[in-house]
Amino acid sequence: MKRIGIIAMAMTLVLGLSQCKKEQPTTANESDTVSITLDIQNNDGTRIDVNTGTGEVTYETGDVIYVASGGTFIGTLTHNGTNFAGTITNPTVGEPLHFYFLGNVTPAETLTAGTTTSCSVVISDQTEHLPVIEYAPSNETYTAGATTFTAHLLNKCALVKFNVTTSSEAATCITGMKNKVTVSFAENTLTHSQEGNGVITLPAGNGEKWAILLAQEAIEEGSAYSEDGDYTGSYGAVPSIYENGYLIAGIEVNVTTEVNPGEVPVGAISGKFTINADGDQVYFSQGNLQYIGSAAEPYWKFAENQWDYLGTTTGQNSSNQNVDRDLFGWGTSGWNNGNLYYQPYDTESSWDALIGYGYGPTDGTNYTFDLTDTYANADWGVYNAISNGGNTPNSWRTLSIHEWWYVIGERSTPSNILYAKAIVNGVKGVILLPDNWNASVYALNYTNRPDAPFTTNEITSDTWSTLEANGAVFMPNAGSRFGTTVHSEGNHGRYWCTSFEYITGYGGYCVSITDYGVGDGTDDRYCGFSVRLVRDVQ
Repeated sequence: MKRIGIIAMAMTLVLGLSQCKKEQPTTANESDTVSITLDIQNNDGTRIDVNTGTGEVTYETGDVIYVASGGTFIGTLTHNGTNFAGTITNPTVGEPLHFYFLGNVTPAETLTAGTTTSCSVVISDQTEHLPVIEYAPSNETYTAGATTFTAHLLNKCALVKFNVTTSSEAATCITGMKNKVTVSFAENTLTHSQEGNGVITLPAGNGEKWAILLAQEAIEEGSAYSEDGDYTGSYGAVPSIYENGYLIAGIEVNVTTEVNPGEVPVGAISGKFTINADGDQVYFSQGNLQYIGSAAEPYWKFAENQWDYLGTTTGQNSSNQNVDRDLFGWGTSGWNNGNLYYQPYDTESSWDALIGYGYGPTDGTNYTFDLTDTYANADWGVYNAISNGGNTPNSWRTLSIHEWWYVIGERSTPSNILYAKAIVNGVKGVILLPDNWNASVYALNYTNRPDAPFTTNEITSDTWSTLEANGAVFMPNAGSRFGTTVHSEGNHGRYWCTSFEYITGYGGYCVSITDYGVGDGTDDRYCGFSVRLVRDVQ
C-alpha cells in the first residue's frame, strides 16, 4: 500500500507553570514538595484524543500528566477543567522537568515519587478513546523560586485510519502491532514493544475506524478477529509507522469468516457436554493445553492426541523460560492486570509466593477473584490464541468447579454413563462420555465409579479412535509440578478450574484423578497442574 504523506499530528502546546512560594530544594535528594499549575493555552476544556481531521490534541477534566526530574518520577498533574495542577516532589535544580501524557492508560507499575525510574502502558483498548502518547521536556531548567516553564508537548505515535468490514456486532481486533510503551524516567526515553499478540482493539461496527499506532516497521498483512471470537479475518499491508504520522488512505480490514458456523470448532472433540441445569453445553479441546516456549516466538497449542503429556521430556522440571510446558500455575495466562503479571513458565514453590490474580486486595489473606469477569484474561483460553484451536483469542475457556461437578456427577444422559477410569494407549486417566453417548459403541466397565482401578478399561490407540469419533474425551494423568519438581507423571492427574478456594484464601479448585477417586480438590495456586480448555456450544 502506498504510504501517504505525513502530516504533523501533534498540537504544539505552550505550558505555563506557577508554583506556591516555598523553600526550594537545591538538589533532588532534599525532601520537599512543590505545588505547581500547568496552564495549557488555547485549551477549551474538552478533549478529543486526536482530532482525525486536523491531528490536534486537546484535553478534558481528569486527564493526567506524569512529571519526572533527576531520573525519577516526581508526581502527577491533573486537568481541572482549565489547566493541569498537582504536587511534585524534589525537582532537581539545574535540570528541566519532563512531562509525559500516557493516553489516560494507568501504568502497569505502582509509581512512587523519588523512587520509580520507569513505567509502562499498553494501548490495546481503543474502543472508547484514542490513547495518544505525548512527551516534552521544559524549555527552562528548574531553579529555586521559578514560576514559569514552557514546553512543546509532541505526539510519539501516529494516527491511522482503518476501513473495517465485519459480520460481528463486537469490537474488531487487529494483531501484530507494537502496543506497549515503556517510559524510562532515568533516560527520558519512550520504547515501543509488542505485548502479547500485539492486539489493537477498534470500536465495534463497520466503516471508518481510527487508531493510535506506535512507531514500527512495515507489515505486509496481518490477522484480525471479532472480540467475541465468532469471526476471523485479516488486514492489508501497513506501511512503516513514524512518530507524528497521519495515514488517512485507510487500511482494509475484513472480519467476515465465521469461526463456528454450526459445526464442531477447530481443535475440539465432537461430543457435547452439559455443564449446568440451564442446559448449556461445551466441547472439550482435542488435548491438554501446551505452551511451546522453545519456539523463537512462543505460542500455545493443544496436544495432538488426548493421551499426550510432556512430563519432564522438555525440561519443564526447570525454571528455564524457553522450554515447552503443560503444567501451569493457576492463572498463568501471561495477562498483565496492572498489578500482577504471571507467565506460563513461572515456577514458584511456596505458598507465600502464590500465583493467582487478585490476591489480597484488602488484607492480603482472605480475598481474591475467580478467573472470570474482571479477571477473565487470566484464563489461558480467554487471553491467548491457540494455534491449532482456531488461533483466535477469547474462543476457549476453563470450566469452573461447579461446571466440572455437573459434568462428572450431575448430568442426566440417556446412557447414564458419565465417566470411566481407564488406560488409553498405555496412559492412565479418565474417559468422559458425551451427553448422547451410545453404550453400544464400546462396552466400558465400572462406569461412574471413582474408586475403580484404571486397569478395568484398557484401550489401544486404534480402539480409542472409535470412542473419540463418537465424542469421548480422555483426561490423562499428567502429574503435577511444584516449583521445578515434576512428580507422579502418569499416576495422578490434576486439572485447574477457574474457581478460587475462599475458605483458606490460598488455594484454587481442581479436578483430581487418582487410584482412589475422581472428584474435586483444592491446592495452592503455585502448583503446576494440567489445563483442559472447553468451548461453548453456540
